[in-house]
Amino acid sequence: MLSQVERAREFVDVPDDVYPQLRTPERTLKVSLPVRRDDGSVEVFEGYRCQYDSARGPYKGGIRYHPAVSMDEVTALAGWMTWKSAVVDLPFGGAKGGVVCDPAELSEGELRRLTRAYTDGVRRVIGPDTDIPAPDVNTDPQTMAWLMDTYSRYEDHAVPEVVTGKPLEIGGTEGRVEATGRGITIVTERTFDYLDTNLDGASVAIQGFGNVGSVAARLLDERGADVVAISDVSGGVHDPDGLDVQALLDHVDTAGYVEGFETVAAGADAVTNEQLLTEDVDVLVPAAIEDVITEEIARDLSADVVVEAANGPTTAAGDEVLRQRDVPVVPDILANAGGVVVSHLEWVQNTQQYSWSREEVNRDLRQRLTRGFEDLLDVYESRDVPDLRTAAYVVALDRVAAAHEVRGPL
Repeated sequence: MLSQVERAREFVDVPDDVYPQLRTPERTLKVSLPVRRDDGSVEVFEGYRCQYDSARGPYKGGIRYHPAVSMDEVTALAGWMTWKSAVVDLPFGGAKGGVVCDPAELSEGELRRLTRAYTDGVRRVIGPDTDIPAPDVNTDPQTMAWLMDTYSRYEDHAVPEVVTGKPLEIGGTEGRVEATGRGITIVTERTFDYLDTNLDGASVAIQGFGNVGSVAARLLDERGADVVAISDVSGGVHDPDGLDVQALLDHVDTAGYVEGFETVAAGADAVTNEQLLTEDVDVLVPAAIEDVITEEIARDLSADVVVEAANGPTTAAGDEVLRQRDVPVVPDILANAGGVVVSHLEWVQNTQQYSWSREEVNRDLRQRLTRGFEDLLDVYESRDVPDLRTAAYVVALDRVAAAHEVRGPL
């Protein structure tokens, strides 16, 4: 994350007294979370919350449950959230949180108690005007409902605006669950327009078939693209003639994983995650975890365009290889910003005690992402920056630095 910021600095006029602030989080918190397991024992988990920058507004960012969660990871992700909010011009800063755990080894009751313990641990630094969490890896609307309920108990009244990505029954918004995947589709369409290429019939490979990857696969398929390869943690499937995305969704609903779909889908073959990343396709959508497009993968990558649905899927070395090869990469801080755009809409609706239709939400999402893409292209073409990622960071740094400047010197 910091290397991406550093690369963009030479193309944007950030004052010397502001730049150090953009490289350092404002606050990091580590909490111990004692949780009673179903067998009566007590296990202490580690949790984190990083609040990176609030110059443009309240901190905003998800909470993930994963064994690999660390302070370094949530700090990088909080930085990315800062730039993401800025590049689509939202009045938010950036934050991120996480708990070191394997959700697959926890019952629903244990996950509920873990979420309540985490909320208790961070409640003094979150709030509807301070820091608004949201779902991320291995968390979902139910997790956010538990978080909202726990926070609200301390306030003695319901505070739906403390968190976004909630169920509709307690203030969630139409379109939030599919917002990031829908945003990937919108940005991919806009990229093909810019490249003067037709998305109809374009071949797509998607690594990751969780909420983001599955929604993107369905919507790209509906848009007329041929989704030829999909994978998740279990492995992947490939069909050069295009996969039956709905059949795969049904398979995953029943089996839990992509693995095995090749045995029931005529023409489909099993592929590894690494093989999927190097498939000869028009669009590669990494929608799983960070650091999957390494220097080695970047050398072998055959896609014409990369649209980053995950946060930080390309390493710095991999990014340099793709730049040298002139492979366009639509960066994560724009491509997957659909989630935070609709989170902002949910937060606004909660603060106004009002709700909008799915059509209104989707229209606003398209307008915001289209405008963000146009801002990126304007910088890319007018400032002679080397790639789309750097252009996105120039847009973001311009806006965050300007907010620091007008708020006044230290």
